[in-house]
Amino acid sequence: MLDIEIDAQSGFCFGVTTAIGKAEEELAKSGSLYCLGDIVHNGSECERLRGMGLITIDHDAFRSLSDAKVLLRAHGEPPATYAMARERRIDIIDATCPVVLHLQQRIKRVYCESHRPQIVIYGKRGHAEVLGLVGQTEGNAIVIECLDEARALDYSRSICLFSQTTKSLGGFREIVDYMTAHIQSPATFRYFDTICRQVANRLPNIEAFASRHDVVLFVSGLKSSNGRVLYEACRRVNPRSHLVDTPAALKREWFDGAQSVGVCGATSTPKWLMEDCSHAVRRLVGEDDNT
Repeated sequence: MLDIEIDAQSGFCFGVTTAIGKAEEELAKSGSLYCLGDIVHNGSECERLRGMGLITIDHDAFRSLSDAKVLLRAHGEPPATYAMARERRIDIIDATCPVVLHLQQRIKRVYCESHRPQIVIYGKRGHAEVLGLVGQTEGNAIVIECLDEARALDYSRSICLFSQTTKSLGGFREIVDYMTAHIQSPATFRYFDTICRQVANRLPNIEAFASRHDVVLFVSGLKSSNGRVLYEACRRVNPRSHLVDTPAALKREWFDGAQSVGVCGATSTPKWLMEDCSHAVRRLVGEDDNT
């Protein structure tokens, strides 16, 4: 019989769990709730919540609302969103992850310093969290995605470096080392390691998990940045790793000759979806899921 293991450390991070819990609590009371942007980068979970009455809106739709209740997801929002909510009499249910909120406050404090340095954010341009971080600086922060972009900064001016909470520790440390070596006195360089350890620690775990199975199913929404990073980590240690967003994406030939299958996922992947994929594998290979 095929051995299938679901990774106990995969699934929602604390921030996503809290946001979904707040949405479910409000939906149980009122049956309807707006959410600014996808509550999580997983289409299956968004569809489940849509069935409960969650209505996903973009920022254009948000600006047209009034006297409504809106959930802000774990990624956080810039100050302009809160100002708009006050103007439009919108009741905010704030599900910003505490780690993200603390990072926003740190960036705001540095931005308000009298001798303001260049504020640099290591992150993905256009990502919801990064937009909220840049908003703390009235749009003045510099976003870099890699070391090559860090090389183009002005090292004759002071720099303060922050990171999107879900970026890799290795990439961040590489940039810190480069900036430390290249800052030009009397300019100064400061940095804040603001990477979420709950997320960062998943990388070594997922590599170990993938290495002990013949086949790995990485279950993730296709829009998830965190999912892409973790999936690539699986593939590095196990070439028979496959990225799927639903059980329908599974293919029978993936499991030929396999004795063990590992099912894992991103910080935006619900446990129930990994379980559904596990059941689907058993059906594909002709095993009774109840045995």
